[in-house]
Amino acid sequence: MPKPFFTTVSDAWFSTVNLTDEPATTILIIISLLLLSIFWLLWTFTSKKPNPPLPPGPPSLPLLGNLLSLDPELHAYFATVAKTYGPISRLWLGKKLGILITSPELAREVLKLNDTVFANRDVPVAGKEATYGGKDIVWTPYGDEWRMLRKICVREMLGNQVLDSVYSLRRREVRNTVKYLYNHVGDPVNVGEQMFLTVLNVITGMMWGGTVKAEDRERLGAEFRQAINEMTGYLGMPNLSDFYPGLARFDLQGVRKNMKVLAKKFDGIFESMIDQRRKMSGDGNKDFLQFLLQLKDGGDSKPPFTITHLKSLLMDMVVGGTDTTSNTVEFALAEMMKQPEILKKAQLELDAVVGKENIVEESHISKLPYLYAIMKETLRLHPTLPLLVPHCPSESCVIGGYTVPEGSRVFVNAWAIHRDPDIWENPLEFRPERFLVGKWDYTGNDFNYFPFGSGRRICAGTAMAERMFMFLLGSIIHSFDWKLGEGKKHDVSEKFGIVLKKKEALMAIPTPRLLNQTLYE
Repeated sequence: MPKPFFTTVSDAWFSTVNLTDEPATTILIIISLLLLSIFWLLWTFTSKKPNPPLPPGPPSLPLLGNLLSLDPELHAYFATVAKTYGPISRLWLGKKLGILITSPELAREVLKLNDTVFANRDVPVAGKEATYGGKDIVWTPYGDEWRMLRKICVREMLGNQVLDSVYSLRRREVRNTVKYLYNHVGDPVNVGEQMFLTVLNVITGMMWGGTVKAEDRERLGAEFRQAINEMTGYLGMPNLSDFYPGLARFDLQGVRKNMKVLAKKFDGIFESMIDQRRKMSGDGNKDFLQFLLQLKDGGDSKPPFTITHLKSLLMDMVVGGTDTTSNTVEFALAEMMKQPEILKKAQLELDAVVGKENIVEESHISKLPYLYAIMKETLRLHPTLPLLVPHCPSESCVIGGYTVPEGSRVFVNAWAIHRDPDIWENPLEFRPERFLVGKWDYTGNDFNYFPFGSGRRICAGTAMAERMFMFLLGSIIHSFDWKLGEGKKHDVSEKFGIVLKKKEALMAIPTPRLLNQTLYE
């Protein structure tokens, strides 16, 4: 039988001295015993040291956890839990552990200091069905495949140089919207719907503008809007299949079945566009679809760029780029109409820069600081993704002195942080002036304000969203005055979803304010 480690060490030490030298022997024995005691204490301390506890949270029921107490407005409910249990707290969502992060300091720990650990997603069943098994830029695990997709999006599809090259497309669609509003002067208009169709036409024009005929766009727009509304609804819905993986095969709420139907609709449209694009000859009318097909057929990317990746990126552009921007514009106009002095101030700035005998161009945007402040304040008060997209640690980690286990679902409540009275003065008031002082941006380095997220998973479409918001909102408030219908009340209440929406659609009446009616043509 081999000797124990400590016995072997002591034998080696004693063999180096003359044991007849009593003083030396005594000293070595004392030193050896001290060292062995230290080793034993260190071993005992490290082997028996308990892990930090889980974050605090409300009492939970066996099996059900806290599911029965969930409020449909999850962002507000999570903020209420944080007020009782602290800026890092927990909820048991069935067998799934949810971790709620509700302070800038802890958001920084998750999204910056431990960015790599939290760079993955806990992919819901709805997300897998919507994106060909989670093969898109939102749900793909952090690694070479994700980096390849991110590079394609940022450099080849959503970079500033590419966006500059398709300005004429954005201009055409914004002018078409202004013309539509002019033709409906005096009648209530569904603002969110019109903003959605404008953004959708811009995005589909960028993706396959050389493929779709003009007369088909309105039909496709109606199909997309209905499908996207349903899809984002399922993505934000608490689903038993996510909380109890053993029950996933039963699909008790029908989320997988319904999402599969929606995904098939999108796939049919994508297949049709791909077929039409492949039949087109020559390099005229270049669009993103043509670029993506060339990338796939070339086989030069590592890892390989497949047809599944291609379709998943098209899905990201259509779903991720439309609802988000159009909802933000709708919130902004509703807030300004609620406080007419803000709308008037923005219009006066536009009049000074653009003039009432001219139309808004993107070249004017950089000269409109108050309009920028309106955009930033809208994203503060009504962040597009109130809980961002939940993160999932690839290994257990200590955050704020508590253990966040591997595989848990981590919600960073940007909505609550943006409304924290310890950070923001009068946080529930819509006050664009707060963004006229100091530097506020979307880089994700300031965890008091990060509407597009932070770290490796920060939104890839920030530049596109900023341009569309500023150009579209600037154009509709420069071209028109806005009011509610008779007897209608101002309402800016929210409806929770993975994308935050206005609870009631904004129905507003446009009135022309430019001096020359030909500017509306």
